[in-house]
Amino acid sequence: MIPEHLRQVADDVVAEAAKDPRVLAVVAGGSVASGTSDEYSDLDLVLVCTAEGQPACLAEAKEFAARVGPLLSSFTGEHVGEPRLLIALYGPPPVHVDLKFVTPDGLRTRVEDGVVLWQRDDTVDKVRADSEASWPPPDPQWIEDRFWVWVHYAAVKIARGELFEAIEVLGALRSAAIAPLATLGRTARPAGVRRLETLAPELLPQLRATIATADADDCRRALRAAVDVYRTVREGVPMVRRTAAEEAVVAFLRAS
Repeated sequence: MIPEHLRQVADDVVAEAAKDPRVLAVVAGGSVASGTSDEYSDLDLVLVCTAEGQPACLAEAKEFAARVGPLLSSFTGEHVGEPRLLIALYGPPPVHVDLKFVTPDGLRTRVEDGVVLWQRDDTVDKVRADSEASWPPPDPQWIEDRFWVWVHYAAVKIARGELFEAIEVLGALRSAAIAPLATLGRTARPAGVRRLETLAPELLPQLRATIATADADDCRRALRAAVDVYRTVREGVPMVRRTAAEEAVVAFLRAS
C-alpha cells in the first residue's frame, strides 16, 4: 500500500500522532489513496485534530515534523492556498511529505477519502458516513472565458521582449486550459499536466510544439501552437465560445 521508501516516515508520523491527544487520526491521500504510488511518490498525510486542538497543532506543525525524523526543510502551504498544510523534506535520502492539519468539520470538504493509517476513535468514519469526497472537475466555460485573454497577454509580453514571462504563460496555458480539456472523460482526478503524456498520447506532437526557447520568434511559434492544440481539445466540448475575443486575439498574434 505504502511504497518502501515512504513506509518508515509514515510509521513515524503515526507514532508521533498517537502521543498527542489532540490528534484523532492519520489519513494517507494522493497516490497512496489512488493506488498509483511508486518509488518516486511523495507522502500526502491528513492529520485530523480536535476542533479545540487544531489551531495549536497547526501552530506547532514544524515542531511536530521535526520530531518525526531528520527534517531537512519545511514551509507552510499559503502559496497553494492551503495554510493548514506543512510541506516537509526529510532525509537523506530525500523524502517529500505533506502534512495537513484539519478539524473533523474540515474533513467534510475533501477531494478523496484516503487510507486511514491510524485512528484514535471513529471520528473519520462518522464524517465519511454523512459527507462525500468530491474531486473538482474542470469547468470548460471558465477556461474559455480566460484563454484568449491569456493568449493576448503572452503575445504582448513577447512583443515587449519579456520572453521568460511569455514562457511562463505558455506553461500556464498547458496546465490550466489545454490539459483539463484534453483529459476530460479520461481520468476521474484531473491534475493539470500530470500524466498528460499517458492520458492523451495522441496529442504529444502538438503539445511538444507549445514548448519555447527564450527567443521571440520561437515564443510566437509556440503560442500559435498552443492556440492550435487548444482548438483541438475544445472541439465538441459544450461551452459558449468567445468568438469575438478569439478572432481579435488571433489576428493580433498573426500581426505581431
